[in-house]
Amino acid sequence: MAGKRKIRMGMVGGGYGAFIGEVHRKAAGIDGEIELVAGAFDVDPAKGKEFGVKELYLPAERSYGSWKEMIEAEKKLPEGERIDFVTIVTPNFVHFPVAKAALEAGFHVMCEKPMVLDVAEAKKLQKIVNKTGKVFALNHNYTGYPMVKLAKDMVKNNELGNIMKIIVQYPQAWLIRPIEREGQQQATWRLDPKRSGAAGCIGDIGTHAENLAEYITGLRLTEICADLTAFVKGRPLDDDGNCLLHFEKGAKGILHASQISAGEENNLAIWVYGDKASIEWHQEDPNKLFLKKVGNPVEVWTRGNEYVGKKSPLAAKGTRTPGGHPEGFLEAFANNYMGLVERIRACDAGKKLPATAMDVPDVNDGVRGMQFIDTVVKSAKSKAKWVKFPK
Repeated sequence: MAGKRKIRMGMVGGGYGAFIGEVHRKAAGIDGEIELVAGAFDVDPAKGKEFGVKELYLPAERSYGSWKEMIEAEKKLPEGERIDFVTIVTPNFVHFPVAKAALEAGFHVMCEKPMVLDVAEAKKLQKIVNKTGKVFALNHNYTGYPMVKLAKDMVKNNELGNIMKIIVQYPQAWLIRPIEREGQQQATWRLDPKRSGAAGCIGDIGTHAENLAEYITGLRLTEICADLTAFVKGRPLDDDGNCLLHFEKGAKGILHASQISAGEENNLAIWVYGDKASIEWHQEDPNKLFLKKVGNPVEVWTRGNEYVGKKSPLAAKGTRTPGGHPEGFLEAFANNYMGLVERIRACDAGKKLPATAMDVPDVNDGVRGMQFIDTVVKSAKSKAKWVKFPK
């Protein structure tokens, strides 16, 4: 039982040269609720063990050579010593086998997105999560920003009126040159269909845009018309994607994601237009939410103020510093870990999750993400173009 103690974390992946593993480790420690006690950090057993001991100061016996070794060894430890959950920060093709093994061994899971390699694996994992009853969290980290939660609650409270149009973008520039041919680790696996899946840019960052649009509006996609391109010659997967979207209740949308947009860094942004008002949020300036009401001046809502908490308790809960002291990327990750911890404590105690618990994406969101990738790829290959999104 988790009880009144820190939740123990084991990590798979995230060793030498891995950016996202370090982000997860830092974010998991922000609130003092989680401690990293074990891991299998590299496909090379020797490198993985060395990383755990030298870089993370883990005891040698808990810095494992493989994820299989870790899960087998940890489940044999006494309840008061073994890990409570596994964080998966590997290339996509490893997500499913690790998550399956961890869940069936009795461990909860935090998994990077996209959740798995394809829709078939996603549905299998959904069944495993439901069967085991364990907590499965999917790290769509942008839902963790307080002003995104405020935006969601504004839509939910009908402050925008009927949603008519949604525009979401995610341009980057880091793949504008063929750095995968130079052995750049992050680019190499993301552009390999065997390790990344059926899409490149759309799978890597387009899924974030899709998830953000559905999270804020509460509307589900119904149809997609997509165009995918690999602008850098020789790439087997897309580095740019443009989609027209149809949502429930007649809302229309545009989604574009790109990793060859010169000069861009991480320019995720969203605009949601209703018949009474609209909202606008930019990930690179995440502490502000713009509210534009018909016939009124533009309102700029800023994180850390009392009026935000009155409108959105979860936005307030996910805010750690007073207004004027910027919060951002790591804290958004940390809010997802906060939600994971609350779910683990409730699950292990056999109690109902409190209404005040931080929301966090789950396996169902993961299935939606894989269906999004599948639908976009089908549309891009189809002459008909408009492809129905699975219900």
